[in-house]
Amino acid sequence: MRKLNEECGVFGIYGHPDAAKMTYYGLYALQHRGQESCGIAVNDDGNIKLVRDMGLVNEVFNTGNMAGMTGNIAIGHVRYAVQSEANRENAQPLVSRYVKGSLSMAYNGCLLNAGDLRGNLESKGAIFHCTNDAEVIMHLLAIARTRTHSIEESAEEVMNKLAGAYSIVLMSPRKMLGMRDPNGFRPLCIGTLGDSYILASESSAFDVIGASFLRDVNPGEIVLIDGQGLHSIMPVKKRKPSLCVFEYVYFARPDSVIDGVSVYDARLAAGKLLAKAHPVAADIVIGVPDSGLTFAAGYAEGSGIPLRDGFIKNRYTGRTFIKPKQSEREMAVSIKLNVLKTNVAGKRVVMVDDSIVRGTTCSNIIKALKKAGAKEVHMRVASPAFLWPCYFGTDIPQRKDLIAVSMTLEQIRERIGADTLAYLPLKDIPNMALRSDFGYCTACFDGKTPIKIPPHMVIN
Repeated sequence: MRKLNEECGVFGIYGHPDAAKMTYYGLYALQHRGQESCGIAVNDDGNIKLVRDMGLVNEVFNTGNMAGMTGNIAIGHVRYAVQSEANRENAQPLVSRYVKGSLSMAYNGCLLNAGDLRGNLESKGAIFHCTNDAEVIMHLLAIARTRTHSIEESAEEVMNKLAGAYSIVLMSPRKMLGMRDPNGFRPLCIGTLGDSYILASESSAFDVIGASFLRDVNPGEIVLIDGQGLHSIMPVKKRKPSLCVFEYVYFARPDSVIDGVSVYDARLAAGKLLAKAHPVAADIVIGVPDSGLTFAAGYAEGSGIPLRDGFIKNRYTGRTFIKPKQSEREMAVSIKLNVLKTNVAGKRVVMVDDSIVRGTTCSNIIKALKKAGAKEVHMRVASPAFLWPCYFGTDIPQRKDLIAVSMTLEQIRERIGADTLAYLPLKDIPNMALRSDFGYCTACFDGKTPIKIPPHMVIN
């Protein structure tokens, strides 16, 4: 049940004879992080070849356009965008040619000061071709490079000008860089494949291509990869990390490990905590595919109630599925998720999902379960209620559009048609098998942002 959208996924590989091909497979593994557009830029001794377009990885790339993608350094990108920005001009990677050569970037994040930086550049004559933050950073890097001795020095200078959330993979003619914001809002990790180095949003991308996980890029760190190997630069003052906790709740694949924590283990633990906090008498536990499945396994284990399949998911709707009108939404549920009637008929069902944003989708799913003969449907949500918008790249709407802001728990229960409804308590988030020596952003739940939000950006 796709309700939230994260900005995108990034991938880069240095020193591999089939760099573009490895990037293609890496992007496949990161497809869940963005389905609007994708792209690969490959470096063949300073000559950059770029393929990018709207669509999924298997729609954009084929044997024809991949045939000429030769070179031993490549970066790739999969993108999600708000509807107004879903166009080919905003697809990444971005490639720029300037006085010092070429520069390519794959970017995941959201800058708080992008508007100010862009305005300042435009006042000096800069020309922009797209609306995303990545082009602002590209301009800043190109300008900085004209007065520094290396791309890594330019990256250091630019990092001190950026405020917000970002993970960046950058490619120059002979180097590859990874940059992670000082708060570590967005994940970025390092892997190895023989003598090659890899950067990716999630470690699951390494598994797909047979690479080994080395470590995470630290918050505020720049990693430089060149002919001499891997180098670390820490250009900014150390801060308490604030990784977006929704990486564990929803965004990341369950087979990924982010900042030392298994996503699967975190979800399983959350399900157990949910069962302990909100028990209910029921016959079966089911999860809403895909992100609700591991939580449901945890709830079943924690409660002792049998885990069963509640839905069969249509794997082929993808991005080409027509968005339904109000009158067609029930049919849309059955097209994407068909209830397994033999498992739910006559049963008291605990339905576990990752979150509720507006409540429309879960309402239709609960209706489908009851139509299939479920005697009772008890909804359990494996995260606290959304009460605040996100300023760091997650597409959580304005407060007025969040159902938990405008309605009480009982009103939400009535609206979605559940027999009971309960959320994971906010106090239980640190117990989701997370690190006690790390830090996590929970601002969408409690309103406490790790970075002060400029007054003109505050969303009511």
